[in-house]
Amino acid sequence: MEPVQQRFGYGAQAQSAALFDEGLRQHMLRVYNYMGAGLVITGLVAFIVGSTPALYVPIFSSPLKWVVMLAPLAFVFFFSFKIQTMSASTAQMTFWAFCAVMGLSLASVFLVFTGTSIARTFFIAASMFGATSLYGYVTKRDLAKVGSFLIMGLIGVIIASIVNIFLGSSALQFAISVIGIVVFVGLTAWDTQNIKQQYAENIDQESQQKMAVFGALSLYLNFVNIFQLLLNFTGERE
Repeated sequence: MEPVQQRFGYGAQAQSAALFDEGLRQHMLRVYNYMGAGLVITGLVAFIVGSTPALYVPIFSSPLKWVVMLAPLAFVFFFSFKIQTMSASTAQMTFWAFCAVMGLSLASVFLVFTGTSIARTFFIAASMFGATSLYGYVTKRDLAKVGSFLIMGLIGVIIASIVNIFLGSSALQFAISVIGIVVFVGLTAWDTQNIKQQYAENIDQESQQKMAVFGALSLYLNFVNIFQLLLNFTGERE
């Protein structure tokens, strides 16, 4: 009887593992779908505002530009502090609103760079993002230690960027762009692994939905930053 019991036990475990893997794939697909939809919203808003003088002139020729530039950061802080208490539907609507505001912030890209270079940079960024996110999903290596190092690098990039607002150094900006690309590419792999590891089959649908939205936000921010930093190298100015 023991071999039969073992076979039944193994079969139940295999079925449970298969269900978990399928649930995880659906969860990751939901994360990427949210992220992709967010990028579409951002791109459409940025293009419409950047190609409509009646919209971008009042924004970027007045102090309102600072509100537009800082608003995405306020959304990120709000998300980070409120994600646990807000409902899944509220989290989703907040994410869409954030993507639209980010589109306003990125509208200036269409005023500075040619459309061809923007499209080319987007596909380069998408390729880099896709490769590193796939690595973060399939690797067996624990990226936790690397993630801690990358967070320190991110803080350094933010501080250097703030300092360079006053210095206006092209050499420092070049260094920030290079280091920043490395940091955000690494964060893409780390965040993907975190999203995968945080998935749990036994949590309720509401919590899974919020996890998917927050995971999409993390990956979205990595992609947008990779795109912006790459644009400093590959972008052709108008």
